[in-house]
Amino acid sequence: MTREVLMTRNNIGGAEVNFSLSGPQGAPVLALAHPLGADLGVWDEVRAQLGDRFRVLAYDVRGHGGSFGPPGPYALDDLGGDFLGLLDALGIARASFCGLSMSGLIGQWLLVHAPERLEKLVLANTAACLPDAAAWNARIAAVEKGGVAALTPNILPRWLSAPFRAAHPEVVARIEALLDACDAGGYAGCCAALRDADFRESLPGAAKKDILVIVGEADGSTPPAMGEELARLSGARLARLDAAHLSCVEDAPGFAALLREFL
Repeated sequence: MTREVLMTRNNIGGAEVNFSLSGPQGAPVLALAHPLGADLGVWDEVRAQLGDRFRVLAYDVRGHGGSFGPPGPYALDDLGGDFLGLLDALGIARASFCGLSMSGLIGQWLLVHAPERLEKLVLANTAACLPDAAAWNARIAAVEKGGVAALTPNILPRWLSAPFRAAHPEVVARIEALLDACDAGGYAGCCAALRDADFRESLPGAAKKDILVIVGEADGSTPPAMGEELARLSGARLARLDAAHLSCVEDAPGFAALLREFL
């Protein structure tokens, strides 16, 4: 099989979506979707370890990275629809989907609304519902006033564990810069989508798929109990990593190994 690497922006109905598509032509497609405030770069190490076996599609959610950022607020219908539009534009009928945190909610939306486009589903460091509305509204107000940088000092300790931060200051600096640079409007728009999302009632009746839920034992944003509940509701397998919220960065080899075995 020929290995191909494609990095570009795809125009979908007038909206540009930034993505990277790499790996052997004809290999199974695996889509990787990032958390709130990040971009496709958080998957770099995981992609490098899976590119021999999968055609890996990583993309920036609207309002993030190099993708378009229309005025918010957004809904999960918007975020899920963007991904389906990207698949259509690339001529991809079905893919496995791995979403971390915010994008784990996108994955659940796909399971409920477009299961025919999914092969397998990985939901990492996420939950069926992210309470509470007042906290999300406060976050939106803080970002609108001071940008995402106003939240970065509180986000970093939840995203990366203390031992990892002490051992890898260069990674901490990279993630800090990524958060600080995130578009405030896009971040706030996605906050609204997460505030309004709740799959606790719809998951038990959703289409039956092979699902893996990954929890981080040191996750301060979506603690293991949230992932355990998600696994029960969706009938998923449960796996654990000794990492905080951004597990695909803190333990990229472990994360990639879980994907390789599951997929």
